[in-house]
Amino acid sequence: MTLESIITNPERTRDALTAAHLYYMQDLTMDAIARELHTSRSSVSRLLSYARDAGLVDIQIHSPADRGSEVAQQLLERFDIAAHVVPVPDQTSDIDRLERVALSAARLLGQFFDSNMTLGIAWGSTVSAISRHLVPRATENSQIVQLNGAGNYRTSGIAYASEILRRFGDAFGATVEQFPVPAFFDSPATKRALWGERSTLRVLEIQNSMDVALFGIGSPLAQVPSRVYMGGYLEQADYESLKRDGVVGDVATMFFREDGTYDRIALNERASGADFSMLRQVSRRVCVASGISKVQSIRGALAAGLVTDLVLDESTARSLLAS
Repeated sequence: MTLESIITNPERTRDALTAAHLYYMQDLTMDAIARELHTSRSSVSRLLSYARDAGLVDIQIHSPADRGSEVAQQLLERFDIAAHVVPVPDQTSDIDRLERVALSAARLLGQFFDSNMTLGIAWGSTVSAISRHLVPRATENSQIVQLNGAGNYRTSGIAYASEILRRFGDAFGATVEQFPVPAFFDSPATKRALWGERSTLRVLEIQNSMDVALFGIGSPLAQVPSRVYMGGYLEQADYESLKRDGVVGDVATMFFREDGTYDRIALNERASGADFSMLRQVSRRVCVASGISKVQSIRGALAAGLVTDLVLDESTARSLLAS
């Protein structure tokens, strides 16, 4: 459901708001609401579903006794982050696990992003999954900015990245700023030259004004392959370079080691992603990750100070605490 569908269906939206208020705020039963609205119980049920899907109703669960809350508290004490732990059965496949974590992250994002704000987006498998589950929420004077280039020698990457950005823009009624540069330049000198161009500086300045940054964690070890490692962005020589430099993962195509350091990593000199020193200045940095194969990469991102909010499944959270 998009923001446009809400705008073009004002009567249905009005009825859904009325039904939601009666059900959630006045504790009326669906039968009682049906009588008040002169409709059927099934119609009330559909209106309540519409209200939830359209983001007119925001349902939150706060239980200090559940396991997720306990794990989240332990992550807060150990890593000084706000953890949002998603309960997912251990036997769930990594693909389904990603979808469930992405769904929770999409619902959570509405609490972080509002009018007059800038949201930075790092494209990738995780953020793409989040974009498919966004709940429409109207904002004013807001913008979405791409954090890293998506082009390589096979493709411009524009179709892939722009589709993700478009979904965020449509969901929040925000303007979109693309970053049409390669993910990795052929040489550091080329990057330095382009970074001096006014058109590039304009986007970099928008990135510097971010209020919220949203990203997944790329990992060469993940069961669900990170797009940077499977989309033709790296050659064999690049993989060998990353191995020599002790890399365990990346955020927005900027690589880091398990101890959080990222200096003297050769590929970072050619990467278009946001520099970590700049990223750490963003007040809210939302990292979304799933699967225990990413634990080592998550540790590195936490050690680098890149994360304020971490959305992850319970199995991964417990593995992170045990590491």
